Amino acid sequence: MKVTMTVNGKAMSAETEGRTLLSSFLRDGLGLTGTHVGCDTTQCGACVVHVDGKPVKSCTVLAQDVAGAEVRTIEGMANKDGSLSVIQQAFQDHHGLQCGFCTPGMVMSSAALLAENPTPTEAEVRAYLEGNICRCTGYHNIVKAVMAASGQGEQQLAAE
Repeated sequence: MKVTMTVNGKAMSAETEGRTLLSSFLRDGLGLTGTHVGCDTTQCGACVVHVDGKPVKSCTVLAQDVAGAEVRTIEGMANKDGSLSVIQQAFQDHHGLQCGFCTPGMVMSSAALLAENPTPTEAEVRAYLEGNICRCTGYHNIVKAVMAASGQGEQQLAAE
């Protein structure tokens, strides 16, 4: 079957089987390998993308079920001039990544959080990112990065 969706602002389509997961469709069908697959069971969050503006773990959604939708992947997070988005830059500046495997999902989840709640507390950041697993950072620098991206920086972390 042919599945078509708007990915990162561009209409894209590919032939795929009906049982193809969105994560596989993006990676194998469209060549967008920034979406990582870590568990295939919605446990790790490495595969988070936005579907019609909402965060979705793409390893458990069928591509055919989001046909016609607006999908945003980590490749679509950069600014139009190719520079890093505020969130991506904050992850870099605050060492919110180490091996980088969880980073695409963390960035996508963080973007969804900040769209929903532009000035979250540290506790709210930690609670929101609960569905994303990082085995390297201990989360502290990820939280610092999200707080910085929200414009709150170290002051809010120190206050809590």
